[in-house]
Amino acid sequence: MVDFAGWSMPIQYPAGILAEHLATRKACGLFDVSHMGRFGIRGAGALPFLRRVLTNDVAALPLGCSHYTILADEAGGAIDDAYLYRFVDHEYLLVVNAANKDKDWAHLEEHADGFADVVMEDLTPEYAMLAVQGPASEVILSGLVEDGALPEPGRNHLSRARLCGAEVRVARTGYTGEPVCFELFLPAEAGDGIWDALVSRGAEPVGLGARDTLRLEAGLPLYGHEFGTDPEGRPIPILACPAARFGVNLDESRGDFAGRAALARQMRALEGFRRGDMSGLEVLPRRMRPLTLLDRGVTRAGDVVVRDECVVGYVTSGTMVPYWHYRRDHEQVVLEDTHGLRAVALALIDSRMGPDERVHVRVRNRLIEAMIVRRNLENRNGPVSYAVLPDE
Repeated sequence: MVDFAGWSMPIQYPAGILAEHLATRKACGLFDVSHMGRFGIRGAGALPFLRRVLTNDVAALPLGCSHYTILADEAGGAIDDAYLYRFVDHEYLLVVNAANKDKDWAHLEEHADGFADVVMEDLTPEYAMLAVQGPASEVILSGLVEDGALPEPGRNHLSRARLCGAEVRVARTGYTGEPVCFELFLPAEAGDGIWDALVSRGAEPVGLGARDTLRLEAGLPLYGHEFGTDPEGRPIPILACPAARFGVNLDESRGDFAGRAALARQMRALEGFRRGDMSGLEVLPRRMRPLTLLDRGVTRAGDVVVRDECVVGYVTSGTMVPYWHYRRDHEQVVLEDTHGLRAVALALIDSRMGPDERVHVRVRNRLIEAMIVRRNLENRNGPVSYAVLPDE
């Protein structure tokens, strides 16, 4: 157990980080993520206020859906990344990172002063938040539904249901890269009972250690690593991270919002890169890329990435992750009962470099060969995710 943003949090449970990671990929992992900040925002001014302070377009978010979004500064850097949920009409739930909760609240409160009738409430103490992730999670969770239903299939869909006597808001969202995933918002006093019920049905408790290895294998950003400042102390542009594109809406109908001009410049640079026009390097000198290490060793945040003896970037997150061996049965991927270990990373690398290029990572005084890859985890087909290895 460790102190984390004022909460006492488990790094791991008795099974250990590797077992928890593997259980999530093959069956069901259960995470207590009640440390995340949860802000309720309502009132007649809530919609224009949120359109101003968030990078995604709240006006395009249907009732019963959620989306990824970012709190941007005017220079196009991330104050935080977040998720916005619309369970109830005219009311929004914004989930932010625990370590940034107080900073985010102050930022939102400052900007809310310019809008009439915006009511913000810190709901963090009132609601527990549990994540139920993995291919068996829907079967496990559905057995607890007493009334209502789980959200319809499809990421970001929402519903309300009664579980173990408690009214629960259910979202098909998560931070593991799993295609089948849920997050539950429930009264704090109901947390223990629902946790125990999920464990009794086969969910494996997962701590902060495997939460990090799972998100890193999936290439998902973590504030303070992939967002914030780079190892040289410079702000990381939001669109340097590929996942951020899902949380940024630059449509003309969107209107102005914090950071729009800077994000538009970043988007133009990306579009130019795709055409082979590298004139946007001043705007996006480096982009976030997944790495697979080809030599033995483990890399960590801050390790230097080099090619031809020149520094081309820095590791932002790195670790060793387990993975299930698998076979293909026609179009279906079947996870086997054996597993391996591999070292993966995310790195902020020269924008001129792309997938399949070889680099080296300097770990202490040793150079470890690595490959830039498109992804380390495949999760776009079927109910399971599986490792993408260099020879594939």
